[in-house]
Amino acid sequence: MNKMIKIRNEEETDYEKVEEITRKAFWNLYIPGCIEHYLVHVMRPHKDFLRELDLVIEVDNQIIGNIMYTKTKLIDESGEEKDTLTFGPVCILPEYQRKGYGKKLMEYSFEQAGALGYDVIVIFGNPNNYVSCGFKSCKKYNVCLENGTYPAAMMVKELKPDVLDGRKWVYYQSPVFEIDEQEAGRFDEGLESLEKKHQPSQEEFYIHSHSIIQ
Repeated sequence: MNKMIKIRNEEETDYEKVEEITRKAFWNLYIPGCIEHYLVHVMRPHKDFLRELDLVIEVDNQIIGNIMYTKTKLIDESGEEKDTLTFGPVCILPEYQRKGYGKKLMEYSFEQAGALGYDVIVIFGNPNNYVSCGFKSCKKYNVCLENGTYPAAMMVKELKPDVLDGRKWVYYQSPVFEIDEQEAGRFDEGLESLEKKHQPSQEEFYIHSHSIIQ
């Protein structure tokens, strides 16, 4: 049966639903519990948040996923700045995962980002989820963190070919990602109780997030 798929901007009436979907998608994935739904909550009013790229995907008129973008920047060795983007959280309800919805949502968002004049996206994530969408290791584009390292989980996508010309860039993300874990915990206490547990994906995340490319 053909399902009706629609991608549109998130509206204020969707906020609670989107936070609930984010919580279900990330619960116990990277840590016992999760903080991504709190991040979504504090991200929306932040100056770096891009409302035009705050998108939901619906299947048969039900929201099943969301992607949010934040402004970031690259600075080269001469101090030249380049406006870039990052996305995250990006999520699809567990029962709809591995069916192509996340890829469809991401690819639509890339078109929208390009139309807004952005040409580079930098993300942190599990490479298995993103290389099929054109992301490559940050090392291949000479994009590093302030400490000079190239994390295995940091990936770059050029929306226009060869826009990064090989010079060294340092990546700076928005302060919105510096989450106060106590505040996140308090926020979560007011929501439906879910069991926190350890699972193998958390170890995978630890390995990816602590690995550096030499």
